[in-house]
Amino acid sequence: MQIQVDIGFNDLVEIVKNLPADQLLQLKKELQDKPANSNKVHFRDLLVNGPTISDEQAKTMEETRKAINQWRTK
Repeated sequence: MQIQVDIGFNDLVEIVKNLPADQLLQLKKELQDKPANSNKVHFRDLLVNGPTISDEQAKTMEETRKAINQWRTK
């Protein structure tokens, strides 16, 4: 079961201000752990850890490219 509640920004600020000290510290920690722009982080992770082609695949691509270029010039 999932419930969605629309809370205005000012209401959210009041809710946070009224949190007990331990929960407020927990919330601050959670917010600090999350990157400010997670899309950039995901993109960087994709580039670093993303799929790569093998030497055999690169050779096949190069051979195909040469064959296409020869076909186009005939």
